[in-house]
Amino acid sequence: MAARCNFWLPKKKRFCANVPLGDSQFCGNHTQRSDGQWIPCPIHPSHSVLEENLQSHLKRCPFFKQAQSLSLQPFYQEGINAGKEEEEEEGVQNFSSEMKRNAVLAMTLFEFSQLINKIKSVHASIRNDIRDSFKIPQACDIWTNRQVDRGLPFQQKHVMQQASILGNLEEFGVLKSCEDNVVSGSVKSDTSVDEDDVPAVVEFGAGRGYLTQVLADCYRIKKILLVERKSYKLKADRSLRQKENVTLERLRIDIEDLKLNAVESLQGVPYLATGKHLCGPATDMTLRCCISKQCNQHNDASSESTCHLIGLAIATCCHHLCQWKHYINKRYMLDLGIGKDDFNAITWFTSWAVDADHGSDLCGTGWSSDLQIRENEHVESDLNTYDEVKDMVKNMKAVDRAIIGFMCKDIIDFGRFRWLKEHEFESQLVKYVPSNISPENRLLVARQKC
Repeated sequence: MAARCNFWLPKKKRFCANVPLGDSQFCGNHTQRSDGQWIPCPIHPSHSVLEENLQSHLKRCPFFKQAQSLSLQPFYQEGINAGKEEEEEEGVQNFSSEMKRNAVLAMTLFEFSQLINKIKSVHASIRNDIRDSFKIPQACDIWTNRQVDRGLPFQQKHVMQQASILGNLEEFGVLKSCEDNVVSGSVKSDTSVDEDDVPAVVEFGAGRGYLTQVLADCYRIKKILLVERKSYKLKADRSLRQKENVTLERLRIDIEDLKLNAVESLQGVPYLATGKHLCGPATDMTLRCCISKQCNQHNDASSESTCHLIGLAIATCCHHLCQWKHYINKRYMLDLGIGKDDFNAITWFTSWAVDADHGSDLCGTGWSSDLQIRENEHVESDLNTYDEVKDMVKNMKAVDRAIIGFMCKDIIDFGRFRWLKEHEFESQLVKYVPSNISPENRLLVARQKC
């Protein structure tokens, strides 16, 4: 029988069936994880290359010309929105989920229980500031009632999320309803509303751009900028470009490197920033990118903002990817007694939020009461039951892990909410859809103070 790769696939519960490379125990796909001979491409980390082939690969990497062209753009500045460590450390790195997990399991039972109790205590103090706000505005009826072009992709759960994001913006006074000017998904040309009242829209992490598609169909948006680092097929771009008087620009760039004030099409233009499920640190980078005071600290002291943020709506997600280096409000965490190591643990706990059945326990009326009960529970009584943290975590019920996970998500997002308030924005942190539509249901909404 031919040799097989010795890499275990946990989801498929079997070993990889590929043939190993040379004298290695692993195939080419898994050598990088096991033998350490593969390294991420420094031009674009989406792919890896054998270390001995790195120099020849750099000359023919398909992303080389794209990276070279991007570096010449005035709106490109490497790492401008990345953030930094409070203390300069040697070998600063992003922590993978595996590294975070190993750090948690290396804790003593006392340290683990103290952290869990701190999470519960902090969440009990902020939970009343996070309200339910599932809003479907009348302006979005053409999408919720499926009166749009049948050629456009339609999934009920995504439309409900998109409509509620816009509904919360409308309720917060950032978007103005234009139902009298909307006919069958298009805006009447004889509208009497001043065009200066209609902001441009910048969608971060735009993907295929269908949040902006709904926005353009239901409101009077004329200028659109989509920011996305990946390339997608079946984008909304073609449909948006066919709309009368709409100008669309798509920037293929990482939010981390985007100097928004240098984008020519936004010069002197008030704009609205949106993002649906901005993964992990992308939310923090977006906040830095949009808030002028933060952008300008990287530029000359004499520089001034040339584009004006009037409001934003960011649906957060994938908190397990958050990194201390990128997090926008380290001061808030430190004031709570949560340092870098505890923050890494908290971000790992957030992955527990998707463990349970969100169609039952976490969505019904029992969710609030269960949460309140568990916030008041302390775990010292369990310390004598287990020998190590691994056993304690393994024996936790899925719903208990999920509740801890949601608490951690709220704490991370609440720090972002506080940061917006500290920077003179009126802001809210809300649950914009029920958990049975999406467990990633927290939305940051903000507007510039008058």
